[in-house]
Amino acid sequence: MALFRQLLGRQPWDIGRFARTVAFFNDLPGTPQQFLAALLSAPGKAVAQFLPNNTTQQANQSPVLTLLPALGALNGSAPSSNVVLVTGGTGGVGKRVVQRLLARGRVVRALVRDVPKAKQLLGNLAVAPGGCLQLVAADITQRATLTPDMFEGVRAVVSCTAVKVQPKEGDTPDRAKYYQGIKFNDPEIVENTPEAVEYKGLSNLLEVVADNLGYEQGKVLMSPDASLAARWGALDDVVMGGVSESSIVFSANAGESGPALLFRGMVSTDNSGGFISVRCKNFEPSLDLSAYEGICLRVKGTGMRYKLIIRTDTRWDGIGYCRSFDTKAGEWQDIYLPFDEFIPVFRAKTVRDGTQLDASSIASLQLMLSKFEYDGDLNPAFKAGYMELPITSIKAYLQQPVTPRFVHVSSAGVTRPNRPGIDVEQEPPAVKLNDALGGLLTYKLAGEDVVRSSGVPAAIVRPCALTEEPAGAPVQIDQGDTIKGKISREDVAELCVSLLEQPVATGVTFEIKSTIPFSQQWQPEAAQTGKRNWAAELSSANLHRGVTGRTINGVYTGKEPEDVALRQTAAV
Repeated sequence: MALFRQLLGRQPWDIGRFARTVAFFNDLPGTPQQFLAALLSAPGKAVAQFLPNNTTQQANQSPVLTLLPALGALNGSAPSSNVVLVTGGTGGVGKRVVQRLLARGRVVRALVRDVPKAKQLLGNLAVAPGGCLQLVAADITQRATLTPDMFEGVRAVVSCTAVKVQPKEGDTPDRAKYYQGIKFNDPEIVENTPEAVEYKGLSNLLEVVADNLGYEQGKVLMSPDASLAARWGALDDVVMGGVSESSIVFSANAGESGPALLFRGMVSTDNSGGFISVRCKNFEPSLDLSAYEGICLRVKGTGMRYKLIIRTDTRWDGIGYCRSFDTKAGEWQDIYLPFDEFIPVFRAKTVRDGTQLDASSIASLQLMLSKFEYDGDLNPAFKAGYMELPITSIKAYLQQPVTPRFVHVSSAGVTRPNRPGIDVEQEPPAVKLNDALGGLLTYKLAGEDVVRSSGVPAAIVRPCALTEEPAGAPVQIDQGDTIKGKISREDVAELCVSLLEQPVATGVTFEIKSTIPFSQQWQPEAAQTGKRNWAAELSSANLHRGVTGRTINGVYTGKEPEDVALRQTAAV
């Protein structure tokens, strides 16, 4: 037999290594020895249990209620992707945000506590083609009411929820005194506390929705960590009788200035083989990366062409979605691989049935070096022999440039309580009455900090006193939390919707007011009713990341980013 193999130019198949490969990626029905025995006696039956089947799971009833279906939707069905969630959707700003998003043809999901009230306030809004209005009933102050299925398909949030303030003598059912901006000297917080709504509520919301929105710095899928390396195993041409062999190992000094994971191995074309690869164990549960544009690898190139394979099937074998990429020998590179460029492949042959990668259900990743491309074509940048590919990260990345995925409406004045040199008698009532109102501004600032520290690309808007005036008044946008005045809810709502498309606002906190004095009612003329260029307004404001206007160690930071102000304070 050995002579026969020698004449054929083949080496013996290492069936034991094949069995270990299968065992690494699958839950065996018995012991490895029993599986090996079954493999020797009935290989087809032994392997078949790890192949795809057509079992399906019954979907649970959705908590999402479609109030205004998309035009032409069948049986009231609604789009379930690229959804904009609006919290506080029945409030003065929130209902206007919903209105404007629908007018732009967006799929809107309003998170409300009172569904009948939402139906009454929002049920007759106009919907542009492509638009749709959905409702979910929940309370952000009650974490248990925020279930993951409420946020399926959500890719942006406009947060308009705020604690309810009213005069102690009461208000009308439609809160006419509050919305008209009538001054009252004895306000009170009703229904909930500022801590519960402005701070804990935002914390609860971001806890459940952040993964759906995506992280500005990306979602790390692999980093140079020994425990992560242990989750990856070799999947070489031994599965087809070849003799190539590879592994992935942790190295403390293979990175640019520290550790890396090394994909290394000996690739041989003997026995009609010619590929090495490493694949991670299935993610449990599968990863929803649909908020991201693709996968980025940080590698030190070898001059060869590799493949990244994404699998949405948790079974041993099935369709993989492949994207080849070239590397430069000896150079560290960021390799960006958009999801829409991955092609469906089954055992190196292209699947041409229109199948596309579903980034919402990613089961595993695989790195491969192969002498073949697809459909029998050869890899033009392949060399047999030993190779090492250092990797410092694999992560999902957001579409560039990154725009805000979370727009939060806060309030001007949040950093002014207890600021040195402040004359509270000259400040808006909320500053003077902060303690009497349960720390209203203090907890609004704490809520902002939750947003800023979440990692989600966000913009925080601090409007001055809100009015029911028409939109279109000239505005001033500033940072440092010093301006006072008024601003129309119409303008704030239009700004919030626009911010979802403004890269210049990502990571920025700013204040906004109208330049029209309080004593003057704004009434636009016909020539002033056109659409405002918010991109130009924001760019001309020269906004900077990290500016909050907070007081740190007794020093007001002003328009300096907090980290800069801290360094300057330490140097004094």
